[in-house]
Amino acid sequence: MINVNDIAPDINISTDIDNFSLNDQKGKKIVVFFFPRADTSGCTAEAIDFSNLKKKFDDCNCILIGISKDNPQKQKKFREKYNLTCLLGSDSETNVCERYGVWIEKSMYGKKYMGIQRSTFLIDEEGLISFIWPKVKVPGHAEEVLKKVEEM
Repeated sequence: MINVNDIAPDINISTDIDNFSLNDQKGKKIVVFFFPRADTSGCTAEAIDFSNLKKKFDDCNCILIGISKDNPQKQKKFREKYNLTCLLGSDSETNVCERYGVWIEKSMYGKKYMGIQRSTFLIDEEGLISFIWPKVKVPGHAEEVLKKVEEM
């Protein structure tokens, strides 16, 4: 379980553009939002909301990265289809999801399966977890995260 003020678990994954390493981001704030699957309604709305606010996050020296289990090619199609501007990371083996505690057992129509719990983590310039949003509801979430970033 990750808590506020913990050192953020390492992230070293492929994105739809390049590779992303948390260790290379020292001195910057980072918003990591985990989403279940590219190109689904809730995930699309969340990625669009973050993308629409990207300039404001940039002004706060903050990087946005969304992470799902989807491969980089699917993330690239997702980006292009919706003109997304945030990074989209691929955690196909769920290593990062497991370290962040978002790879959980879910249930739909009585069937149990493993999946990503929509969650967001704010990491400060020193690599510490500053804030955690578990079980995210999409409407208004990106704005709430931006407000927290602006307060830092």
